[in-house]
Amino acid sequence: MAEAQDGPGRRGKRPGDGAEEPGEEERTGRRRRSFQPAAESRGTTVLHDTISTRPQPLPARHFDTKTTEPVSFFLSGLEELLSWQPDGNDDFNICTVQLAKRQPPLHSKRPRTLVCHDMRGGYLEDRFIQGSATRNPYIFYHWRYIDIFVYFSHRTVTIPPVCWTNAAHRNGVLVLGTFITEWTDGEKLCESFLAGGEEASRAVSEQLARIAQHYRFDGWLVNMENTLSAAAVKNLPPFLQHLTAQVHSAVPGGLVIWYDSVLQNGVLKWQNELNQDNRVFFDACDGLFTNYNWKEEHLERTRALAGPRQTDVYVGIDVFARGDVISGGFDTNKSLRLIRQHGLSAAIFAPGWVYEHLGEENFLHNENKFWGLLSEYLLTHSICTLPLATSFSLGMGTSRFLDGKVEESGPWYDLSAQEIQPLYPEHEGRLSTSCCLQDAWCGGSSLRLQGIIPAGEERLAIRLFSLQMPAPPKLFLTLLYKLEGPHTEFTVALELTTWDSGSCHEGNVTSLPEPSNRHHPRFLPAPPPGLAKLLASCNRGSHGWTSRCYELDLQDCSLRDLSLLVSRQQPSPQEMPFSCLLGEVRVLDAASVAAAPPQIQSLLASQLWWQEGPTAEQLSLSLTLRWAFPPGQAGWFRIFSQGARCRQGQTAPQLLGLAHGCLYRAVGLAVPRPAAGQSCRLELMVEPVLHNELPVDPQLWGRLVLIYSAPGTGTGRDGH
Repeated sequence: MAEAQDGPGRRGKRPGDGAEEPGEEERTGRRRRSFQPAAESRGTTVLHDTISTRPQPLPARHFDTKTTEPVSFFLSGLEELLSWQPDGNDDFNICTVQLAKRQPPLHSKRPRTLVCHDMRGGYLEDRFIQGSATRNPYIFYHWRYIDIFVYFSHRTVTIPPVCWTNAAHRNGVLVLGTFITEWTDGEKLCESFLAGGEEASRAVSEQLARIAQHYRFDGWLVNMENTLSAAAVKNLPPFLQHLTAQVHSAVPGGLVIWYDSVLQNGVLKWQNELNQDNRVFFDACDGLFTNYNWKEEHLERTRALAGPRQTDVYVGIDVFARGDVISGGFDTNKSLRLIRQHGLSAAIFAPGWVYEHLGEENFLHNENKFWGLLSEYLLTHSICTLPLATSFSLGMGTSRFLDGKVEESGPWYDLSAQEIQPLYPEHEGRLSTSCCLQDAWCGGSSLRLQGIIPAGEERLAIRLFSLQMPAPPKLFLTLLYKLEGPHTEFTVALELTTWDSGSCHEGNVTSLPEPSNRHHPRFLPAPPPGLAKLLASCNRGSHGWTSRCYELDLQDCSLRDLSLLVSRQQPSPQEMPFSCLLGEVRVLDAASVAAAPPQIQSLLASQLWWQEGPTAEQLSLSLTLRWAFPPGQAGWFRIFSQGARCRQGQTAPQLLGLAHGCLYRAVGLAVPRPAAGQSCRLELMVEPVLHNELPVDPQLWGRLVLIYSAPGTGTGRDGH
């Protein structure tokens, strides 16, 4: 049995343990404790555990049966759906990233873009919630161009793996799961809840809404690809209406979209358009996702029938170009152009074609090419909240970097760790934007910008982010970059543009400078007094990286774009090539920078699982950490081990992984096996990483000390 103590003289307990008051021997550590709790700093949780290698299985739905890593899951069949209840074991599956605000909002009347992700049945490497050591995984990162992301599989209830919801929400994109019925089994399932009374169908719709609310994704794509009886199809529109109402109530801004399949007479027949045979389902929910085999006349009829709801029709494009379609692959833009000409929204199905058909090796290059060809017909969304802070990490890499050097070598994949992504501007022959996995400041990748400053021009502005928000009176901006290649006769800086306004001015009100919508922040050679600690990044460049800090005072302005300004050092009539890496960009409201960060509270451990170790002198330990931290304050958490030891001494902290909520499962920690009468010590630390990515004092981290011993060891001897 494990016992926890929170700081000197304060006793806590592991969840599920009894709350008995310990005896004197237990308090003083005279029997089996070698490490004295009183030696720990205030706020440190001290946990005592006796080793037991008895099997302690965790629920297979929520944890990998071999490693106990937390995993995402789906529900098969109606029985699993109706019996689902929230469970503390599935806390790992709950999205921890609030849906970011963006402009224009989803419900503005303009054509939207939906991406439907369908890859090899789903739940591949993305099912591992804390990431995996996957080389060359599939990722998506062109979030600025899309509005809705659907995770599709052929499971009855597809709950999106939480890594996708975290990444999408960070970039302001809604995520839908899939409720699907297919063929004979689907017909039986629909009959069981649609052909009966209202109570059965309402139970299904209410349960689907509860699931979306609990896991914090944004609604459902409903796909019934099977024939329906007369009784079942009669109850289908009321089912969709009730599901839509329940989702709207449970999930602010949530959506229910119907896939073009069954007709109002119950026949399964794809229409490739909105028409009178399927309109009843469109009218009952938030939108229609059409089948893919349409021609221009289908678009014309759809637009006429949809009327003011034309942007609620998502015309399907199969990137694999299966069937009689207009286009697919790198010609997908031809289909998209026609859809936009008719003012309709688009549903891009299986853009993973780039990865599956063209291969993994050149995936990032091909992915940028694919979305670059579509960009003419895709609306760019704007960020409308600060702080804006990103190191451009894709959520994968060949190594993990920190402060410009390799922190951990080897492939990794964790979409929850993907940071806010830029626009990836491309101009044929003049500018190329790509991801660099070989060198980064933090995370797994940096942003490589390569291009040419044309002859006769002094500089080139490269638009990185579209913004739409009121500017605070004072901004701090930081930039980390590295120059590449033989041509380094250029400088880089940040440029902010504002929306045209006669009242917008740079500087303070009394100086009244000339209005301008292009602003070049002042370079700060050193951070301002009082902010030196918080803005330590101003001079933290290393390993070839250069760090710059800037400030900008604005009055009555609205931010429009953040760009990188590449300038010649000397005038020249010749065109000049350039190449550089961006490692980090931050735009911070000065008023929020000075706010003191909170402290991690109530760090506890549970679900300890001991196994025989990789060597005779070692044990393998897995455990779940939980802690408290104010919601929305941290972007993520870094989990460290200070190392386990049975004698006095200190070891360097080792990064175990990242957590995106207030819990983490440490898996397979190799720790020394204590001798008879000996206790050993393992220290774990949790560092909050704030949204503005400013450093947090280690005294505010969470710390837990586990003191463990073999069973029945009698009087302990000093394990220091």
